[in-house]
Amino acid sequence: MNIPFLNFEPMHSAIKTEMQKAFKEVYDSYWYVMGQQLIKFEEAYSRFNEVKCTVGVSNGLDALHLALKALGVGPDDEVIVPSNTYIATALAVSYVGATPVFVEPNSSTYNIEPANIEAAITSKTKAIMPVHLYGQACDMVTIMNIAQKHGLFVVEDNAQAHGATFAGKVTGSWGHANGTSFYPGKNLGALGDGGAVTTNNIAVAEQVRILRNYGSKIKYSNEIIGHNMRLDELQAAFLNVKLEYLKEWTAQRQQIAEWYNEELEGIDGLVLPYVHPDATHVCHLYVIRTKERANLQKFLNDKGIGTLIHYPIPPHLQKAYAKLGYKKGDFPIAEDLAETSLSLPIWPGMKQEDVKLIRTIIKQFFH
Repeated sequence: MNIPFLNFEPMHSAIKTEMQKAFKEVYDSYWYVMGQQLIKFEEAYSRFNEVKCTVGVSNGLDALHLALKALGVGPDDEVIVPSNTYIATALAVSYVGATPVFVEPNSSTYNIEPANIEAAITSKTKAIMPVHLYGQACDMVTIMNIAQKHGLFVVEDNAQAHGATFAGKVTGSWGHANGTSFYPGKNLGALGDGGAVTTNNIAVAEQVRILRNYGSKIKYSNEIIGHNMRLDELQAAFLNVKLEYLKEWTAQRQQIAEWYNEELEGIDGLVLPYVHPDATHVCHLYVIRTKERANLQKFLNDKGIGTLIHYPIPPHLQKAYAKLGYKKGDFPIAEDLAETSLSLPIWPGMKQEDVKLIRTIIKQFFH
C-alpha cells in the first residue's frame, strides 16, 4: 500500500463542483484583482478568526513582513523569534531591516518557551514573534504579559494553526498584527499562494492595505513606498469555499492524531506529540521524535509511507544567517528537534486503517 505524506484528492474531490462554480464566478465577473471575492473572504475570515480586520495578501511571508512594517519595526530593531521554526519567520524580520533574535522552544510543546524570552530582551527589542508550530497554540497569556511589561509588539505567525486556541482565545487574534498563510498544504489552503494579516487595530489594517497595494489608497496616488502583495480574486474565491469546511477538516485531523496516539503509545524509542493543557492543537502536522529518524524514514519510505522533516536545519544554522555568527551548539533544543523530528502523514480523508498500517510498520522497525 502507498500512503503519501499529503493527499489533496479526498478533500478536493468532495468540493469540486463548488470550486468550479467559484472559478466560473470569477471568470465571468471580468474583475480579477481587489474585488468582491476578496472583500467577502476578508469579512468571513475575520469572523472565523474573531478579529476586527483581515487583510488578504500574496502569501504568509509577505503577511508577516507587512505586519511588522505596519507596526513600525525597522532597522536597528530586534525581534524575538523561536529557534525552532521555518526560516520564513526570520526572513520577515530581515525584510524590514531588523535583526532576528532566536530563543529556544519548550522541549515538550516545541513552541517558543516564554521563560526564555525575557532574558533575550534588550533596549533594541521591538517585538516578539511566536509561531504556533505544527498547529498547537503557544502560551499566549504569558507572552502577552511579557510584551505588555516591556512595551513590545506581538506578531503571531499563525500559518500552521488556523482555529487553534489558547485559554479559549483563537490564535491570530492575540497579537497587535498577525500573519497567516494559505499555501495549498496549510489547514486552510488556496490553490496557489495566499496569506493574510489579522488584527484588531483598524489603523494597522489600513496601513497594511496601503502597503500591499503599491503604497496607494486611491489609484495612481501613492502615499508611501509600498509593495505589490495582494491576494487575487481567484484564490479568495477558492478560500471562500474551503473556509466553510475548515472546522470539519480540522476535526478529521484531530481524530487522525488521536488514532496515532492510541496506536503508537508505548513504543520504546518514540516520542509522541504533547499538547499544553490550556492549548488546542489543530494538527497541521503529526510530528514524532526518535534518534533513529534517518533509518525510520527510510524504512517507512521503502514500505510506501511518505514522511517529511520539519525542519532539518534550524534558521540559526542556515547559510543565509551566517552573518549573525551562530554556531552548532548555540541552541541545543532546536538542534535536537531538527535531528530527531519526523512528520507522519495526516490529511482529511485518511482512514483509521491507514494509521494502523503505519503503526504496524513502525513497530516492525523498532522490534
